[in-house]
Amino acid sequence: MKALVTGAGGFLGGAVARALKQRGDQVRGFSRGDHPTLAEQDIEQVRGSVADAHAIVEAVRGMDVVFHAAAKVAAGGARKDFWDTNVRGTENVIAACLECGVSVLVHTSTPSVTFGKTDLEGVDESVGYSEHFEAFYGESKAAGEQRVLAASSDDLKTVALRPHLVWGPGDTSILPRLVHRARTGQLRRIVSPPKRSGHTYIDDAVRAHLLAVDLLITGGEAASRVTGRPYFITAGEPVEIWTFINALLATAGVPPVEKSVSLPAAMAAGWVFEKLHAITGASGDPRMTRWIVRELTTSHWFDISAARRDLGYEPTVMMEEGMRRLAEWVEQEGGVQDA
Repeated sequence: MKALVTGAGGFLGGAVARALKQRGDQVRGFSRGDHPTLAEQDIEQVRGSVADAHAIVEAVRGMDVVFHAAAKVAAGGARKDFWDTNVRGTENVIAACLECGVSVLVHTSTPSVTFGKTDLEGVDESVGYSEHFEAFYGESKAAGEQRVLAASSDDLKTVALRPHLVWGPGDTSILPRLVHRARTGQLRRIVSPPKRSGHTYIDDAVRAHLLAVDLLITGGEAASRVTGRPYFITAGEPVEIWTFINALLATAGVPPVEKSVSLPAAMAAGWVFEKLHAITGASGDPRMTRWIVRELTTSHWFDISAARRDLGYEPTVMMEEGMRRLAEWVEQEGGVQDA
């Protein structure tokens, strides 16, 4: 199988690309830069942006399947930037697949497409898309996912996977950011009733992608049930949010978060930092946003029965074992570099 992975320079995209290569597939990575970890495994690398329609067509040409993992993931920034990558870029990927005769598109989505202001506790895919988004990320990913699912046809089978809070060895996002905020005194517990969240160890997120592509390539009745549908992917064991955060910090030798702030104060600070970020045009994420506050003070965990039934997905790495593996990796790496 010849597979293109967009966003191959990222945490999940890179892991998918390496897993494909290790099982014997021919892999091409598409990302903005060059990545030594991919080069070490002789994975072909093509530089470019999914917002460039010509570049993505050239990358897709000659491939059998496409994994679309490229995305703009951030708590703040201009709406246009999110739309260009997560919506227009996804449209370009779909168009390239159709032009080049690719038969399968596996799209990496996110549960954030369903997340608004209220608790999501054990909901399945019937919950639908949120009617209110606190951040451009969720809004743009929802629009992109809808385009992928609408494109499903006999010529192009599509599926959208929604892995929640992907973590583990090799993490370039969640752990470094948490460690940086904790070390600089920016991390505060928000005073609110305990809430639980889903999470997905990196190996399980990768395996879900491989299960989906193999099922769609094989075809038949099983593939017909999957194509054009979204699937939540998690470890199936929701955990209290601050328990999870402190466990992640512990793998890097950082003490648990003790200082706290009230919910109204956190929301007010989020609004202020969002406005300052927009006015100054600063790069990176604002120090706090209302979306982050909502993420920390509402439950968001999901029923993965559909993925179990249709994809044959079963989580294999639970939190305790995953944290042990992460701690070992951090030690081997000599610590965690601040984001």
